[in-house]
Amino acid sequence: MNSADIYNEIKELNLSYLMLAQQLIRADRETAQYRLGIGTDIAEVIDRLTPGQVLKMAGSNMVLCRFRFDDKLLLGLLSGHERDRGTSQTHAAILASARPVEAVA
Repeated sequence: MNSADIYNEIKELNLSYLMLAQQLIRADRETAQYRLGIGTDIAEVIDRLTPGQVLKMAGSNMVLCRFRFDDKLLLGLLSGHERDRGTSQTHAAILASARPVEAVA
């Protein structure tokens, strides 16, 4: 994969993320904030983005979304193939909900 391909993949990821984030926020702000791991201030900014602003942001060469977890336990719960997958995902959701949300500095 060359640099142009990587850049295009990042743009597509960013655009998909921003469009999904706007849909989630507009449908149910509180649930969206939890699922996206963002605070009220970030949710408001994303909600107010125009289509042109979304496209401009998506064109960045930097990935705009990030993983909400940085510990092995949470990663293991989400990626594990245990018998009771629902319980693992519930435990992962509980752990993720304890994480602080992102805020505009």
